Amino acid sequence: MTRTRAIRPLPAALALVVVASATALLLPATSQAAVAPVAGGVYTLVPGVSGKCVEVPGSSTASGTKLTQAACAAGATRQQWRVVANSGKFQLVNINSGMCVDVPGASTTSGTQLQQWGCAAQTNQLWTFTASSAASGKYLVVSAATAQCVSDKDGSTAGNNPIVQESCADIARMQIAFNLVGTAPSTPPGTPTVATDGTGQYTSVQAAINAVPSGNTSRRVITIKAGTYRETVVIPTDRPYVTLQGLGSSAGATVIVNNHNAADGSANNGSTITVFGHDFAATNLTVSNDYGIGVQALALNLNVDRGRFDNIRLLGNQDTLLVNNSARVYFVNSYVEGTVDFIYGGGIAVFNACQIYEKRTTGGPITAASTPADRLYGILIYKSTVSGATANTTQLGRPWRQDAQVLYRESTLTNTIKTAQPWTDMSTSTWQNARFLEYRNTGAGAGVNSNRPQLSDAQAANYTPQKYLAGSDGWNPI
Repeated sequence: MTRTRAIRPLPAALALVVVASATALLLPATSQAAVAPVAGGVYTLVPGVSGKCVEVPGSSTASGTKLTQAACAAGATRQQWRVVANSGKFQLVNINSGMCVDVPGASTTSGTQLQQWGCAAQTNQLWTFTASSAASGKYLVVSAATAQCVSDKDGSTAGNNPIVQESCADIARMQIAFNLVGTAPSTPPGTPTVATDGTGQYTSVQAAINAVPSGNTSRRVITIKAGTYRETVVIPTDRPYVTLQGLGSSAGATVIVNNHNAADGSANNGSTITVFGHDFAATNLTVSNDYGIGVQALALNLNVDRGRFDNIRLLGNQDTLLVNNSARVYFVNSYVEGTVDFIYGGGIAVFNACQIYEKRTTGGPITAASTPADRLYGILIYKSTVSGATANTTQLGRPWRQDAQVLYRESTLTNTIKTAQPWTDMSTSTWQNARFLEYRNTGAGAGVNSNRPQLSDAQAANYTPQKYLAGSDGWNPI
C-alpha cells in the first residue's frame, strides 16, 4: 500500500512525560557480596563449587557461543549479566554481547551446554530464581522451558569448564551466587512521583512533567507507580533531562496509553507520548496506542537529541514509533511491535538487543526511513531479534524518502522475513536507490541474494552503534 504522509508541525506548547534511564553503571572494582537478584541489576554468576564466573569465552558476540566458567576478572563485561524481567520471569543478558543465556533448541537433555543467543520472547531464554535452602544467599537458576538448573558441569573447579543445565538439586554446583557489580534500578525510597490511586505526588504523568522547572539543568527522575495511565504526554523543549521510570516488576506493569490518531485532529499525529526536551530517558514501562488498525496512530513521537530508552515496550499498529529528523536516540533491551512502517522517520535511531515484532498476519514493512541525503546514518537494528505472526510475509523496510538509510546488523531474522525480496518500494521511492543494507544476520529469515545488499567487513567498521550515535559531541550511551 502506497501513501504520502502529511506530518503536522508538533506544537511545543503541549507537555509530555518522560522517565529516566536506570542503566547499570558498571564498576571497575571487584564484585560485591552475593545479593538477591532483581530486575535491572548487573551481576557476576558464580557456582558454589568453583568460585569462578560464568562467562562468554573470548568476549564473543556470535550467537551460539557456548558458556564456560573462568576466574572472575574485575570489569570483564563478558562475565557480567543483566537481569531483565520478561513475562513474569527473567532473562540473563550479557553486558558485552547483548545476548541472552539460552538452552539450545529448548533441549530437555540433562548436561546440555548453555549458549548465548539473540534475545527473544521464548521460554528457553527465561529463568526463575529459587533461593537455596542449603546455602544462604545463593540461588537455583531454573529454566522455564526445561525445569532444569544452571550448573557447573561435574562441579569442576577448572577454567573453561562448560556451564550446562542439569536436573535440579540443591547442591553446590547448582547454587549460584549473584554478585552485584553495577547499580540496579530499584524502587526509590519514599513516595512515587505519579500514582493513579492518589498515593503519589501527582495522579497523572503530565502533571509531573508540568511541575519540572522550565529550563531545568539537572536530571529529574519521575517515578511512576505500576498501573495504567490513559493520557497523552508531551515533554516540551524547555524541560530537558527528564527521566520516566516505571516502578512495576516489569515494563508491562506500568502502561501509558491513549487511542488518538493522525486523522482525528489530535496534536503530534495522535501520539501517546511526544518528546522534545533533550537528554530524555525512559525505563521499565510501556507506551501504547490502542486505537486500532488502518490509520497512523503513534505510541511514541521523538524529536529528542540524546534520548535513551531501556527496557521499554512500544505497542501499536501503523506507525508505532516516529523518529523525527532532529532525533538521536538509543533503544536497548526493548520491544517494538506494529503492522506497517512501525519504525519510521528521518532521525538517527539504534536498537540494540531489542525485539521487533510484525503482528499482522499478512505481514508488512517494518521500517519506513526518510533519512536526509546529506546524513550518513539513519536506522540501525543491531544484535536484535525480528519475528512476526506469520512466515515469509514481513519486509525489512521501504523508503519513505529516496535516501532512506537502514541497516540490519548481526541480528536474528526469523522465518517471518520474505527472504527472496525483503525490501520494497514506497510511492515513487524505490528500494534499490535507497541505502538499505544487511550484515552478518542469522536465522531462517537471513540470506544473501541480489535483492539483499550486504556490507563488506571493511565497511562494517564505519557502521557501528557508536558511529551512528556519536554526532559532533561524541555521545556514547552504550
